[in-house]
Amino acid sequence: MIQGKRGLIGGLALSGLMLVGAAAQANDLNWQANPTYGSVSLSAGFMPDPHRVDLAAGGSTQVTSSLGSGCTGYVHAGAPDVDLYYTAGSLPLYIHVESRADTTLVINAPDGRWYCNDDAIGLNPMVSFPKAQSGMYNIWVGVWGNNELRDATLNITEIDPSR
Repeated sequence: MIQGKRGLIGGLALSGLMLVGAAAQANDLNWQANPTYGSVSLSAGFMPDPHRVDLAAGGSTQVTSSLGSGCTGYVHAGAPDVDLYYTAGSLPLYIHVESRADTTLVINAPDGRWYCNDDAIGLNPMVSFPKAQSGMYNIWVGVWGNNELRDATLNITEIDPSR
């Protein structure tokens, strides 16, 4: 069982030792750390839409499917890239990435579950929340296939970007 914000953080205690290049599971990604590229607070109907955050995607920790369906790529496990504090309304929420690199998404949603994607729109990932919940979304933008950092733009929108 994957434990998230609402559960206990389990697993092996290694006294803070993390192996570079190790495969990431839910308790390996530090969702409690201050996000590398800051926090965003948005309410349903926000403007401008999309809200964009430029960042360097990737990191040295490989994400595995043990985290959840579709989870892959390399991320910086020490902290989320962005924390989104979202107040939901009736509109869906879409989180997607634009990059020239093959990027991936890993999101810990307010329900404590992990959502991941690779290649929803070409080589760019997207996670959609048709009935988005209010709360905090921890977002990691990864790179597929290697641990090189690559330029990317994280987009948060209520308009379906795949249309």
